[in-house]
Amino acid sequence: MNKRQTTILDLLSKSKKIEVSSLALMLDVSQVTIRKDLDALEKSGIIIREHGYAVLNDSDDINTRLAYHYEIKQKIARKAAETIHDGETLMIESGSCCSLLALEIAKTKQEVTLITNSAFIAEYVRRYKNIHVILLGGEYQKESQVMVGPITRNCAQNFYVDKLFIGADGFSVDTGFTGNDYMRAETVRDLAKQAKKVIVVTDSSKFDQIGVVSLMDTKKVSMVYTDKEINRDSENYLKENQVEVIKV
Repeated sequence: MNKRQTTILDLLSKSKKIEVSSLALMLDVSQVTIRKDLDALEKSGIIIREHGYAVLNDSDDINTRLAYHYEIKQKIARKAAETIHDGETLMIESGSCCSLLALEIAKTKQEVTLITNSAFIAEYVRRYKNIHVILLGGEYQKESQVMVGPITRNCAQNFYVDKLFIGADGFSVDTGFTGNDYMRAETVRDLAKQAKKVIVVTDSSKFDQIGVVSLMDTKKVSMVYTDKEINRDSENYLKENQVEVIKV
């Protein structure tokens, strides 16, 4: 994905729907050039074309979510990977930031074991021989490519680790961390019972949103990796509750 395509996604993440001619004006390129970019994004399933407009695909497909704020998420993943040591065993949940974190670990660490409920992550790092993956079983959610439910919980109970990395769909001082899927949120809490530390990796846009279900109480989170645009109220609240906030 080139820089212009990343900019298009950033614009669409704010407006959801933009006229193709307007995109060309915003980016100071021809409509032919914009259409080529949109063709590439549409083939990836990230956007949908509708009668002269580009529309953001709101699918829960992990490839689509990976594309949003990609460069920021990559920086967050690189920073979070610095806490991982060679030979360590850790748990990592599903989501775009978690997927990029898994890839960064695979690229930079040796003999790390990833315990995950994400089939996407297992495939994402498959070619790296220095990484061992334990994929937890369970009910398979096709779009997000994750395992959830009681079987996943039972599998997770066989392990205990120092760190669990999770994403989030939203946060507020009133709700704590929130998600958009009840079964996935329940699975996150099941995984958290098997870890000494829960570490959230998410871009700052999630601190301006609220998901529909409770994910994790703030006091159960040890650290948050995010970017410098996190709103001040959220950052202050996290710190007041002894959550370490690392910004990139």
